[in-house]
Amino acid sequence: MPKKIDHEERKITILKKALEIFARDGYRDSNLSTIAQECGLSRPTLYQYFKDKKEIYYYAVKLVTGKMFFEYSQMAWDESYGNTIDRISWICCDIVDQAVASEGELQSLMDVMLQSKREHVDFSDIIMKRTAKLTILFKRLLNHGVQNGEIIPECDIEMVSRHLFTLLEAFCFQIAFLGNFSASDSKAFIATYLDFFRKK
Repeated sequence: MPKKIDHEERKITILKKALEIFARDGYRDSNLSTIAQECGLSRPTLYQYFKDKKEIYYYAVKLVTGKMFFEYSQMAWDESYGNTIDRISWICCDIVDQAVASEGELQSLMDVMLQSKREHVDFSDIIMKRTAKLTILFKRLLNHGVQNGEIIPECDIEMVSRHLFTLLEAFCFQIAFLGNFSASDSKAFIATYLDFFRKK
């Protein structure tokens, strides 16, 4: 009886190997034949999972962001995590923790982005589409906090949500490329920033 293939597991295996190859050989010089060979698959089998390199990268971003956003959208309105500011802080801190725990994968993703930019392949649209949900969630939570009196009414919701997203982007970059990143200092900075908008 033939062995049953776990297609989702195989897709993730292909993805991890592809990211290694992109980081090693450069996005432009990588090809599906090399990825298939190093995964121990034929090229037609690989095509059953991914039609091209861009689809592989998109799947990587989708995989990382999809699971996280589902969890955050569930807990964002769960009062057991505290008030609105506490919940926003929890989400930000969890993103930092997830990024630290996935440092290797994060570095591979960013390596591909940097190399691709030099080769005039821009993944910013993919990243923006996949991360827009996080900014929207921040805006909804901030608005909720203002309406129920937990956040000062002077809070510029657009600006604060952009600041939070930019901070998280910067932290992810530091985690991927700088050896002296301090998760505790970064989380303390987020807490201090958000505390400024907490209604006393």
